[in-house]
Amino acid sequence: MFDKLAFIEERYEELSQKISDPMVIADQNRWRKLCKESSDITPIVEKYRDYKSAKSAIDDARDMLEENSEKEFEEMLLAEIEENKAKISVIEEELKILLLPKDPNDDKNVIVEIRGGTGGEEAALFAGSLFRMYSMYAENRNWKIDIMNSNPTELGGYKEITFTVEGAGAYSRLKYESGVHRVQRVPETESGGRIHTSAATVAVLPEVEEVELEINPNDLRIDVFRAGGPGGQCVNTTDSAVRITHIPSGLVVSCQDEKSQHKNKDKALKVLRSRLYEFLEAQRNDAISRERKSQVGSGDRSERIRTYNFPQGRVSDHRINLTLYKIDSIMNGEMDEIIDSLITHFQSEKLKNTEE
Repeated sequence: MFDKLAFIEERYEELSQKISDPMVIADQNRWRKLCKESSDITPIVEKYRDYKSAKSAIDDARDMLEENSEKEFEEMLLAEIEENKAKISVIEEELKILLLPKDPNDDKNVIVEIRGGTGGEEAALFAGSLFRMYSMYAENRNWKIDIMNSNPTELGGYKEITFTVEGAGAYSRLKYESGVHRVQRVPETESGGRIHTSAATVAVLPEVEEVELEINPNDLRIDVFRAGGPGGQCVNTTDSAVRITHIPSGLVVSCQDEKSQHKNKDKALKVLRSRLYEFLEAQRNDAISRERKSQVGSGDRSERIRTYNFPQGRVSDHRINLTLYKIDSIMNGEMDEIIDSLITHFQSEKLKNTEE
């Protein structure tokens, strides 16, 4: 590990010089690529330097112990050695995680699809609550949200809603949200005060650029139709909604939120590209997944991942046995505690798998 760290630090120094070279700066494409590489390895280099600093402090303290016989000073030096040993132990674990292969999609924007599941109108209302939660979380992190397609209900919920989230590290922080989210609460439609259980599914897909996945136009069937909705003035009176079917895979994407047929088609293609990318990746990884002891990060949407219990004020993530009694703040977008815990857990699992 330390040979690799020394090489990374050497590369970091080399990149620092190149980034400052006027000839490199003149080639903006190359300069941006080198800046990105430097930015990616900076946390590793900083942590490695912390490690070397703590190790150097231990060596210095041991040298001073040999030269000094005063008991009080000796106790102080021994305490410093133990403190730095503990620090090194923590840093070594952090370095192992930093050196794990990075998910190539982590820096991408995401497409999120939320669908009301079992529970009828209450499930649609819960889908709306989840959309609000993710919207507020995105706002907290200065990410941008753009609705791609939605199928609202009269009570303000969504049978389904698809939206993009654009911002630094969006996929790295939202990728563990894929799965079945269950809610337990007294619905607005319930007059008897009984607690109902319903569910919504969430899918988080990395946004895929056209250069990453080329789709043959001959594989597509494109239909246009009149946009629907809960009624009122919002319903389009022209055939601007678009439905695209990818014939080989059977994937179907609809988009009707824009008044322009062209814009709806562009958005639908963007969603289709990401769904198809996930579909192909799942096929490629299927054989590997069957052999793995733990389905870490599989994003299996059939699995119930989280329960939101409103009467008890708790949110429980079943994958990591985490329960937080702060449902109001979580539903208002304060999700960092859950997401940080998920990232830590899955990184640890990944580390275990690499060490086996």
